[in-house]
Amino acid sequence: MVAHADTRVVHRGGSKINFRAPVITQDSRFLICVSGECIKVFSTSTEECIHHLQGHKELVTGLVLNPSNHLQVFSCSEDGTIRLWDFTDGILIRVTLLHLKTPSTLHSVPGHCTRNAFTCVACHPKDDCIATGHGDGKIRLWRNFNQEKEYTFSTVHWHHSGVNALCFTPEGTNLLSGGLESVLVQWRYGQEGQKDFLPRLGSSIKEIVVSPDGSLFCTSHTDNKITVIKNCTKVSAVIQGLVHGDGVKTALMVDPRTKALVLNGKPGHLQFYSLQRDQQLYNLDIVQQEYINQSNLDQFEVVKAALDSRGSWLATVEQRSAKEVEISLKLWAFDEHTQSFVLNTTISAPHDGPISEICFSPSSQNSTTLVSVSLDGHFKAWQLTQPDPSDDEEASWSCDFVGDYHSLEPKCCCFSADGSLLAVSFKEVVTVWSPASWDLLTTLSQPPGAIQDLCFGRLSCSKYLLGATDKNLCCWNLLTCSLEWSTALDVSLLLADPLSENVAAFFDNNQTSCLCVVFVFRPSEPRPHFSQQALCTGRVTRAVFAPRDEPLDGCEESSQWLNRSQLYFLTHNMELLTFLTKPEEERLMALSKQVAPTIDDSVAMTPFYLLLGKHRKRQEEERDILSSQSGVRNLRLWGESWNFGVPNLAPGNHVMSSCVSSMCLLRDEEQPTEVEMESEKEEEDSEEEGASVPPRPEHESSDTGAKLGPVLTKAEHRELRGVKKLDYSWIRGLVTSNPVVNTTKQMVKTPKQRVKTPKPMAKTPKPMVKTPKPMVKTTKPMVETTNP
Repeated sequence: MVAHADTRVVHRGGSKINFRAPVITQDSRFLICVSGECIKVFSTSTEECIHHLQGHKELVTGLVLNPSNHLQVFSCSEDGTIRLWDFTDGILIRVTLLHLKTPSTLHSVPGHCTRNAFTCVACHPKDDCIATGHGDGKIRLWRNFNQEKEYTFSTVHWHHSGVNALCFTPEGTNLLSGGLESVLVQWRYGQEGQKDFLPRLGSSIKEIVVSPDGSLFCTSHTDNKITVIKNCTKVSAVIQGLVHGDGVKTALMVDPRTKALVLNGKPGHLQFYSLQRDQQLYNLDIVQQEYINQSNLDQFEVVKAALDSRGSWLATVEQRSAKEVEISLKLWAFDEHTQSFVLNTTISAPHDGPISEICFSPSSQNSTTLVSVSLDGHFKAWQLTQPDPSDDEEASWSCDFVGDYHSLEPKCCCFSADGSLLAVSFKEVVTVWSPASWDLLTTLSQPPGAIQDLCFGRLSCSKYLLGATDKNLCCWNLLTCSLEWSTALDVSLLLADPLSENVAAFFDNNQTSCLCVVFVFRPSEPRPHFSQQALCTGRVTRAVFAPRDEPLDGCEESSQWLNRSQLYFLTHNMELLTFLTKPEEERLMALSKQVAPTIDDSVAMTPFYLLLGKHRKRQEEERDILSSQSGVRNLRLWGESWNFGVPNLAPGNHVMSSCVSSMCLLRDEEQPTEVEMESEKEEEDSEEEGASVPPRPEHESSDTGAKLGPVLTKAEHRELRGVKKLDYSWIRGLVTSNPVVNTTKQMVKTPKQRVKTPKPMAKTPKPMVKTPKPMVKTTKPMVETTNP
């Protein structure tokens, strides 16, 4: 068994955002939290994920803002590195490698052995006071630690169970506490008898964080949720991750419509979680009862769920283990209008015992069948029946067949890919049925051991049926009804890829400290073409193949089984893991890896200095283009000044003049005036008359006598046009005093102007005051006519 270097196990999608306390930025605009091997930056106002900071190879274990730069954050990871990020632009600035390996943090922390044990602590920002929370729900305020006299403490009590989190506000005027009650309590410091409450936050509070300015509170919850609270009393945003409860009782499913992962959510719900966008789409209330957060209280919970192949029907089983087991089977139809599932049929007491498995047959246009297997010794087939066209009723579900085998308890069931066969296990025997007639076709036996899981082969391997026990993995050939091969493995989970012939089998290697191992193989070839040890600590409880949006290319032969589907698996520690190939990792890193330019330690690391560094590449490109042209322009000098530190910038008067000129040019281009239009017309006339005089480039001196320069750029054309638009009316006096300046063309046009000009002067003298320039133009032809 060999491990493959081009594939590794990573946290991708659905990671715990409550693993460590989040960080609120100094301006309260962003919230930063860890999420598996990456760091997420959320907007506190819109709940949108702004950036995914990716670069760590292992679990991120801590975050802290850079005290010398409020736009940066430090992160540390189990990969032994500390990374500095610019979280506003989502770029990596610096990586520091530590020569040590941090211990794994996946193990759960054992509970406190006594009710008055310390559970959390917080220090007052100004006074000599420390607040501690305890397992009995009490909060103690300890004072005079830094004084010579003996310390004292006082006690306040509201929480009925352990206090999970404590936090002082920045000014120290309030103390915040939270626990199992899902209530944020705000104590007035110095007046602890006065307190305010923010109830119904959804789940137990795990961490409390306050923004530096005190305007936002942030609570982290046990259901992998972060709540942003504004003005101490109003919930302004909720950032919901994949809900990690006490355990997943349903199977991991993929919704064919949304490609979302479907599994247990908060109590009594199913959650639909998008693995592509790494966010929860919605929760579906299955139990439809208010959940009471109290231990040792029997309440309904969702234990089984199944989706048909088109995503049109959802089947759920809810169960309550009181004195007598109460079971309900519910069928939900997808509503195109609401884009959600609506309850269609409720079947109370579908079996006399707990239901161990449910599955849909591959959907067809004619019929849809659901099979449920129970420990009462029977399996039942439920058929969707259409009502009479004359009746104003919806389609509903009813029992179509009840099957058993020698009074044995059935354990699991599955349909073949085309729906023509149904396999049901009864202890050590596998029975194969025809859903068309419900006839028993054959029975298959195997070495001693109860069948725990069944799986049909796909595509070219559809003639094989796989069965797993706690000791063996067996493969039967359905054409010969004989055992094809078997191997001694303690398989805990068996599942087939719906888009290929591949089958994944998880088992525990007891010889290597209970580390889980996975085999990927084809039923026709018992030798695995992929295997990997030490996937995680403990057992893999659930797994699913999720179809990819696009096939993955460039993989090595050993990882080509991941081309069309991605394998996700859930551990007993509620960690959602998956396999990542080297080409896929390189593609993701190419999209997210934006390393900032090398920082000179001799220059102060200010935000403006980092801004200059970000523009280096763009300015170098501009300089390369300019250098390909002959001559040196002022624009190139301005671009070069951006390549150095702040002390080496261009002079302030040069910067201001360029900026003001650019703003003026932009304003003039957007709002042309009559004077500019007249001047442009005069420029056109002058260009027609003096076309033999070539223009001189702006950067050349008039006395150099040099030859014509290179073609002007657009920026230089705009600047030259701005120079042309300047008012030169003060020169007109000199021009009109010279009788030689006038041309014959102007003298011919003058009589028309002499006739028309006096009339508007007599009628509308007011425009003469507003636009004196036309008056000068009118007077000029009059003088010209007099000269001859």
